Amino acid sequence: MQRSDFWHFTPFRVRYYEADAQGILFNANYLAYFDTCIVEYLRDLPFDWVGEKTKHNTDFHTVRALVEYAAAVRYDEQVEIGTKIEKLGRSSMTFKFALFGKGEHDVRATGEVVWVNADQAVHKSTPLPEVLRERVMKKEKLSESA
Repeated sequence: MQRSDFWHFTPFRVRYYEADAQGILFNANYLAYFDTCIVEYLRDLPFDWVGEKTKHNTDFHTVRALVEYAAAVRYDEQVEIGTKIEKLGRSSMTFKFALFGKGEHDVRATGEVVWVNADQAVHKSTPLPEVLRERVMKKEKLSESA
């Protein structure tokens, strides 16, 4: 993945408590960063996730999370994470991430998170909100078959 693959970036500075004993970003914190990126992505789309889930009693369930590490990210380092939705299913969406040092072009880590929209009364998948589908397809320039 390259920077040009993303329209959305979230900046971070690695805080002391996020680093391990070697001063490197602890592996589980990548997923916490990705979670923050998803919230910021939806906010900037814009999509009112909280309003939508309250209105329809739906919410997203994480069904897959993957991190691939390429190079160390160290304490106090500034990074930027590109976020995009690569695939929209009937009830699911696949987020892709690439972590770069601030102003750099080499990928330090990549990730993927798959969310499924679920009816909270029965915990079964339900179609993605149409407004979300329309905005993602416009922003990411996805086709209907994506």
